[in-house]
Amino acid sequence: MAVLSRPRRAFWGDVRFLIGIVLVILSISGVWLIVSASDDAVAVLQAHRNITEGEALSSGDFQVVEIGLGALADDYLGPQDLQPGQVASRTLKKGELVPVSAAVDAADNRSTTIVVESSTGIPEALAAGSVIEVWHAPPLEDGRTYDTPRILVADVIVHAVLEEDGMLDDAGAQIEIVIDRSDVADVLAAVTGGSSLSVVPVRSGS
Repeated sequence: MAVLSRPRRAFWGDVRFLIGIVLVILSISGVWLIVSASDDAVAVLQAHRNITEGEALSSGDFQVVEIGLGALADDYLGPQDLQPGQVASRTLKKGELVPVSAAVDAADNRSTTIVVESSTGIPEALAAGSVIEVWHAPPLEDGRTYDTPRILVADVIVHAVLEEDGMLDDAGAQIEIVIDRSDVADVLAAVTGGSSLSVVPVRSGS
């Protein structure tokens, strides 16, 4: 009597079976990672406008977003962390998540604002948040001419442009700038001493 042997399973059938198992495992792992990431999401503040250095911070300046930051979560300001009397320690761009280090008590802030008048006008692209240099040319003894221009303060932030649109190229345009308190005396001395001031953009804020 003939004995029938069982047909051997094709090799490619075994491979497809193993690949199927691997795909199922990868699918389950992907879902687990997505769920884990959503569980790690924390509520943090995001600036919805440009905020210049030294400006007072309020809840109206921000929106709350939930994002997975992992170990970096403690480095960013949450809605519960914003306290009355805090100011921006640096310029914050629209859409930027707010680091804890960017909010300080007003008493600890080393910057202030001062208004200067540019004798050469102001470029139209200049806006709050722009970084500029302020140059000055001291008056000479004849009272009609000026000495060689030199940098008065460098890398200062524009807080506000005070002239209306269309007048920025005119001489006498004014801007409010954010400067370190240690530079206030030099700027005031240049202004009261009759120096001719000029504003030179370093890079434009958005």
